[in-house]
Amino acid sequence: MAPAAKTNPETAETPASVLSPVPAKRSVKLLFIILLAVILVLVIVAAALVVLVVTKKKGPGVEQPTAPPLPVVSAPAPVGSAIDLNKPPIFVQLESFTVNLRSEEAGENTHYLQADIALRVNDQKTSDALKHWMPEIRNRINLILTSKSLYDVQSDLSHEKMQSEILRGLNTMFGVPPLSSETMQPQAPLGPIQGVLFISFIVQ
Repeated sequence: MAPAAKTNPETAETPASVLSPVPAKRSVKLLFIILLAVILVLVIVAAALVVLVVTKKKGPGVEQPTAPPLPVVSAPAPVGSAIDLNKPPIFVQLESFTVNLRSEEAGENTHYLQADIALRVNDQKTSDALKHWMPEIRNRINLILTSKSLYDVQSDLSHEKMQSEILRGLNTMFGVPPLSSETMQPQAPLGPIQGVLFISFIVQ
């Protein structure tokens, strides 16, 4: 009987069960961590792109334009009430007006009106708000002054009539309804502008 063959331990193949493969759970966990890291990087990149686009649209240091504030419309003071001397008046001095007076007849010499006007308001907040509306204010006053003739500015009570007309025109511009002739009271102005004063009035 033939003797059994001896196996060389150095050349013998190692059984598959002896090998140490990487556990399956460990591979899945590592894959999950890598996927989370990729998602996190993508989120950070997307957020950075959004911030960059928004900043580029607004522009560096550029403020969005805002509408000028409207002057505060105050309630009318009681007719015949005394002026409160403890409250100093607030005046808004306008730049000088120089306009051509309307000619009533053809060939009539051209006459000019130069006037310095100040507006009386209730408080400093209204005064500051009117500065934003100065082009509109000057345009409205110019339209009134240029509509006058030499007779209009030299007749009796011409100054008082023009002051009242300018006062109503400016307050109407800020949304105050015009007063009828029956309710119009110089002592009780309704609107942000309380009075119109002619500092100088020169006709040439």
